[in-house]
Amino acid sequence: MLNLNIDEGRGQLFNIAQRLLAIDSPSGYTEQAAREVEQIARDHSYPTRRTNKGSVIVSVPGREKGKKLGLCAHIDTLGLMVRSITADGMLMTTRIGGPILPTLDGEYCRIRTREGKVYTGTILSLSPAAHVFDDVLTRPRDEKNLAVRIDEKVRTREDVEALGICAGDFVCIDPKTEVTESGFLKSRFIDDKGNAACLLTLLRLMHFNGLRPRYDTEVCFTVHEEVGHGGATLPAVDELLAVDMGCVGDDLSCTEYQVSICAKDNNGPYDYGMVTRLVELAKANGVDYAVDIYPHYGSDVAAAWHAGMDARGALIGPGVHASHGMERTHYDGLKAAMELTALYLELA
Repeated sequence: MLNLNIDEGRGQLFNIAQRLLAIDSPSGYTEQAAREVEQIARDHSYPTRRTNKGSVIVSVPGREKGKKLGLCAHIDTLGLMVRSITADGMLMTTRIGGPILPTLDGEYCRIRTREGKVYTGTILSLSPAAHVFDDVLTRPRDEKNLAVRIDEKVRTREDVEALGICAGDFVCIDPKTEVTESGFLKSRFIDDKGNAACLLTLLRLMHFNGLRPRYDTEVCFTVHEEVGHGGATLPAVDELLAVDMGCVGDDLSCTEYQVSICAKDNNGPYDYGMVTRLVELAKANGVDYAVDIYPHYGSDVAAAWHAGMDARGALIGPGVHASHGMERTHYDGLKAAMELTALYLELA
């Protein structure tokens, strides 16, 4: 039985999501996002600590001993990094994680230098003008054919270098976050800041309602998931539940209004007992859910397993449409993910 009214946290859920989404945090540049997570947790009386790699851990004491649980969501995002500077002052980039490059054509961005300077720019095809280029519609949108136009008066490579911009600087994509009156959250990087917001909102609701999980729980916010090793150095637990995005599309059954329970991704099946328990909890408590197979997916649980963690593992998350592009989910899906997480923790 769910001992919590998730709707009490609706406003804070969207507020926390917007706070996190407003912070640039491509993998490798996550310090400010980690500090924001720490601040939100501490505001609700939860102590935090960091791993050496920068993940934020919130330890929540349980009502009884017997085993230790782990929850994880990631606060790193997709992005770009400066690879080189062209002779006419454009920036060529390399991907961080797996953004869908054609969706970046025309997107605003910020270039962050190692000296702390921030410049704005636009990601564009190298054939950007309909009045000029014969191949404006057909030129590939890939790393060789997309570049960043900097919003500074630069005409040469030397002009750009004089600004302090160089190879290795981060290019952070504007997420364009909006919350609609109809309950949709649309933004880049809902994967996985939407679910980090779910866990932080759940901690907030637990604090104000005086609820604790049945077992000691480590709530982990990882910072290298998009590049494959976020969960590799998490604290030892008996069970690890990743709260990440659920997939929508093709032959999958999940929608943006449900929580998805992943039975298998491209790293193999998740723990049969945990998946079965999550399905039974959703059924028994009227949580709208779907069970799906994710064909192109890896989670922090898989990273933990590959690193040798001896833990059972499972993956859930609200349905997110257009993953790694202009993503969208709905409050109903976020709520369902929070409800299933709360049921899993056996809050009381």
